[in-house]
Amino acid sequence: MPLRTDRRSFLSTAAAASLALAGVPRAIAADDTPAAPLRPVRFGVSTYSFWQFRAEPAPIEDCIDQAARMGFDGVEILQVQMGDDQSNARLQRLKSRAHTHGLALMGFSTHQGFVNPDKAIRDDNIAKTLNSIDTAYRLGIPTMRINTGRWGTSKNFDELMANKGIEPNLPGHTDEEGFGWVIASIERLLPRAEECGVVLGLENHWGLGRTADGVMRIVEAINSPWLKVTLDTGNFLDDSPAQMEKLAPRCCLVQAKTYDGGGKWYSLDIDYKAVAAMLRRHRYEGWVSLEFEGKADPAEAVPASLARLKEAFSTPAG
Repeated sequence: MPLRTDRRSFLSTAAAASLALAGVPRAIAADDTPAAPLRPVRFGVSTYSFWQFRAEPAPIEDCIDQAARMGFDGVEILQVQMGDDQSNARLQRLKSRAHTHGLALMGFSTHQGFVNPDKAIRDDNIAKTLNSIDTAYRLGIPTMRINTGRWGTSKNFDELMANKGIEPNLPGHTDEEGFGWVIASIERLLPRAEECGVVLGLENHWGLGRTADGVMRIVEAINSPWLKVTLDTGNFLDDSPAQMEKLAPRCCLVQAKTYDGGGKWYSLDIDYKAVAAMLRRHRYEGWVSLEFEGKADPAEAVPASLARLKEAFSTPAG
């Protein structure tokens, strides 16, 4: 009597074998059905990589052209680099320019601060961020980096970096108050984010977001699909691998720092093969955006950094 083959079991086993041969990790569902193969990440570049707050801002138009020549798939725009003309006409020209090059405008990085006891200042930052969401929407950008802000008690950014991003609270105020201000402020952004289809990515970017625990405290308290995490690989100065892993499950964008020529404030030796493997474990399929922060010439260092990232992320999982 011929043996019967369970078709579903056969297909599941065959698919698992194919994934194993391809070196692609799989997630197992309750019925042992393998998840679909991971899509390869795509690589963007932050316009910050061509400027770094040195001299006059590099025009966004030039950054788009350079990104195309260097072989990137997309561009992340640093809003403060856009200059005075942020009219809708210019935004549509930027979108068209990127499309002509076959590039996606895939991220928008903004600056705001909600860690302030003055409600009027927090309200101003909320209004500013709502306007940024509108700008991202008009550019067709699906995710926008936001910050918690910080206490502002450091004399300048050099002093903040010398203290590894740690600064004293404003006299008479506590972190508990600060987290309350940040959470309440971000909650006011979410209706506009949902209306525009722009996912907010809270970055580990000093202030109350200096640690993974600080970022996740805010994200988990709000618990909205319109607030996720922008993971910056260069902004954890202690226990970086473990902290990155805490953020990975809620990540909507990865910003990958490189430091060719040495960093202005510090340099980190980031193992991007390990970072890529960690992101694969969490089934991350989004964008990786290069943020070059070294002293070398961006014309050479940016494409060299892209080549290293591509190699690291193409290495099959073990």
